Amino acid sequence: MPNSYKPEVKTSRDDWTGNALRFATEQEALDNVRDLMMRWFAVTDTRVVPSEDQPNYTYIDGKLEAITVTEMQ
Repeated sequence: MPNSYKPEVKTSRDDWTGNALRFATEQEALDNVRDLMMRWFAVTDTRVVPSEDQPNYTYIDGKLEAITVTEMQ
């Protein structure tokens, strides 16, 4: 089972591109990648992929929030 999920977008190039955001749930990553799609003009596709990284972001009251190391322990 993955530790987290990462959002990725595809632009007019063939490469998938992501960022350093990792989410504990697939739904949070889906919400984030949909947000990216709405803000970036050249997005042609989106996906969420499993990651072995620890989650470092979450949504609290609809806002993106960083998870601190102490919150993860």
